[in-house]
Amino acid sequence: MAISLAQRLRIYKQPSIIPGFKLTLGFTLAYLALVVLIPLSGLFFQTATLSWAQIWETVSSPRVIEAYKISFGLSILAALINTFFGLILAWVLCRYRFPGKRLLDAVVDLPFALPTAVAGIALTALYAPQGWIGQYLVPMGIKVAFTPIGIIIALMFVGLPFIVRTVEPILQDLDSELEEAATSLGANRWQTFTQVIFPSIFPALLTGFAMAFARGLGEYGSVIFIAGNIPQVSEIVPLLIVIKLEQYDYAGATAIACVMLVASFLLLFIINWLQAWTGNNKAGR
Repeated sequence: MAISLAQRLRIYKQPSIIPGFKLTLGFTLAYLALVVLIPLSGLFFQTATLSWAQIWETVSSPRVIEAYKISFGLSILAALINTFFGLILAWVLCRYRFPGKRLLDAVVDLPFALPTAVAGIALTALYAPQGWIGQYLVPMGIKVAFTPIGIIIALMFVGLPFIVRTVEPILQDLDSELEEAATSLGANRWQTFTQVIFPSIFPALLTGFAMAFARGLGEYGSVIFIAGNIPQVSEIVPLLIVIKLEQYDYAGATAIACVMLVASFLLLFIINWLQAWTGNNKAGR
């Protein structure tokens, strides 16, 4: 039965089944603007007080460039390492029963609740040259504290829960009948994982990677203690921003922050696009 244009318009204009949609949408946009958009806009307005030459001189100095490389490079590396080990940990928590499982599950969330400064002090106490672990590594020529390796360990510590808690629900909801069907069709364990399980959890892995990367990029408290903050060796961008603020160079601090903001947004946009593209391909099969 054909529907006339007037009937279609009446259907389109029917109120939403969700009560107060316009009110809640307005509140959401206002809250988002106050909490996120206006503060971020302030960065660009403060940076605009500098000339283009001053901005370029600030964000392209050798010390700042090295800090960008350290922050972005080590955040990506730590997120990749966490993606691998976080998947293994989530798999163990979902698929096996063993004594102390609940304790291990609670420990995974510890970086969420632990103050970052406490984490930094604890890691430094462990990996310093006279620390519990560092005293055995230094004679072997392995120095962790006050090097980029220490930064990676700190970022792995704070970023691991994002991977585990993102992948764990997907593994729990994964239908075991799919694995049994793959096994009955002659697939071995590796083929079952790569062709049945991994495509299902890959979008969640991308989400966890993006969250761990974003957390690592902005991490400050746990890193400054173990990094040593040596310029062009183990100095991160958040520390440079704090140094600029302590020097009352607010425009210089916001200029560096704007570069971090734009670069982070682009990387997260690419990751989210990959996640959506993967989901669309999965739905189209």
